[in-house]
Amino acid sequence: MPRHIWSGAISFGLVTVPIKLEPATESHSISFRQIHVEDGGQIRYRKYCEIDGQELRQDEIGKGYEISKDNVIPITDADLAELPLPTAKAIEIVAFVPWDSIDRRHIGESSYYASADGQVAAKPYTLLRQALGRTEKVAVAKFALRGRERLGLLRPYGDALLLHSMRWDDEVRDPSELAPEQSKLSEQEIEGALALLETMSVDRLDELELTDDYRDALVEVIAAKSEHRQPKPVAGEEPQAGQVVDLMAALEESVAKAKEARGETGEHATVHEMPKPKKRAAAKTAPAKKTATKKTAAKKNAAKKATKKRAS
Repeated sequence: MPRHIWSGAISFGLVTVPIKLEPATESHSISFRQIHVEDGGQIRYRKYCEIDGQELRQDEIGKGYEISKDNVIPITDADLAELPLPTAKAIEIVAFVPWDSIDRRHIGESSYYASADGQVAAKPYTLLRQALGRTEKVAVAKFALRGRERLGLLRPYGDALLLHSMRWDDEVRDPSELAPEQSKLSEQEIEGALALLETMSVDRLDELELTDDYRDALVEVIAAKSEHRQPKPVAGEEPQAGQVVDLMAALEESVAKAKEARGETGEHATVHEMPKPKKRAAAKTAPAKKTATKKTAAKKNAAKKATKKRAS
């Protein structure tokens, strides 16, 4: 289990819950070294003091804020630890809101597990988690971490509390300028898209077998180079690039492939299985009256001919 990166307390009203924060995620990305292409030598970065020219160790390097080119104010870890902020040592809950009301764009990339710090924290910790779970609400909080005050979202996750970092309002862009011009769609195209969505739908994300194909391919390239061989071919088909000319044909083919991937090979793949809107269904019943009228007229003509025949 990763070591905690922050310790403090969650505060709401007069209730205080001592907690520790631990990362909720971990990175499996592959990192590279910079090398000299000609001979493979690694590139090193050495840090020097511009005043005395000495090369410095990491523990000799501190922080400073540049007011002007020749005036840099040193800022120590003690200065940051003693910031006059109520959130310096506490996750301060400012409000409780429904989970559905949160704009997902505000949720940042970092997530942390908040664990109870000591036996005294167990009861208020459990109280907060169960209260959030029963009301289906989340806590909006402020906290200070890694040199800045952050906005956070605290919610129950299983038997634990999960803290998401959040973006401030001015950090979220307005997407209105990115919206394309309105395109006219037929009801048939909309129904085709709905059929594809239904075919590709699952109830839970963990039902999918998702893998990082890029990382797997990169691991194979590295292994092949270390063993002086060619990388094994990647299984699967490469997506075909190009402009979609017939939207309905693309939807039909997509539904067929989605059903095949789910093992539904016995069904005929079509986007016309979705129920038609009421107006269209009513329009289709109109020709039935005309057909019935034709049949009635045909019966009358046959009856007249039979009467004439008997009379003669």
